Amino acid sequence: MDALLRKTTVLRRLLKEEEVLLAPGCFNALSARLIEQSGFEAIYVSGAAVAGNFLGYPDIGLTTMNDVLENARNIVRVTGLPVICDADTGFGNAINMMRTVREFESAGLAGMQIEDQVMPKKCGHTEGKLLISKAEMVQKVKAAVDARQDPDFVLVVRTDAIAVNGLDDALDRALSYQEMRRICRTFKVPLLANMVEGGGKTPILPLRELKEMGYKLVIYPVSAHMAAIKAMQEVLAVLKQDGTTARCASQMVPFQEMFEVVGRSKFVALERKYAS
Repeated sequence: MDALLRKTTVLRRLLKEEEVLLAPGCFNALSARLIEQSGFEAIYVSGAAVAGNFLGYPDIGLTTMNDVLENARNIVRVTGLPVICDADTGFGNAINMMRTVREFESAGLAGMQIEDQVMPKKCGHTEGKLLISKAEMVQKVKAAVDARQDPDFVLVVRTDAIAVNGLDDALDRALSYQEMRRICRTFKVPLLANMVEGGGKTPILPLRELKEMGYKLVIYPVSAHMAAIKAMQEVLAVLKQDGTTARCASQMVPFQEMFEVVGRSKFVALERKYAS
């Protein structure tokens, strides 16, 4: 990645390439580092994973803009990759949306995702969602566009109308939100596919098939979060039963690697450089 380019410009370039952009979801600065070290080119900050990891709450609209923003700033600081952050409903009306765009942009994010639910919102893969009117969402999108300082800052606009009102309304809303023409072949902007394993509402399809359908950005927003929960549950169960973690030593990174993942050797070198 060209270090001289803004991350927003890098993201725009990646979305224009022929290949599909695969962006795993992170939930804190550590998971963002691991995604970059694994060779991916972009990162998605999952709202559901932030709610669970940062606050210990389910994704039912309890996170505030400041909660998400604090986490996002920490993530942006430790990675050179462009980061897209879930911004829920923009945390309010059109005026709130404008502030959200400006805050997220100034935090160094390359883009943000917004949706047309009523506040407090719910995870898009769960039941009980309610929508604002199409007209209100159109104005919120316009406000978001007007608030951008950097024209390359990416706005990912999602509708939950399929689950609430059916496919026809979802297509109608999406056309209105993006001022376009009907899904994938119709739209003239890059489309995002959201893959949530183990019970999400979107079918999990191979990257090749998603590319053939016309998607440009594919996110796995909670894969790392779900894997981390499973791993912690297993280790804690063994510790509780055995009184030691020896039985699951192979499931844990070595002590020194735990530090090296977050760049300890670089800080040791700095300490030596500035030692009196």
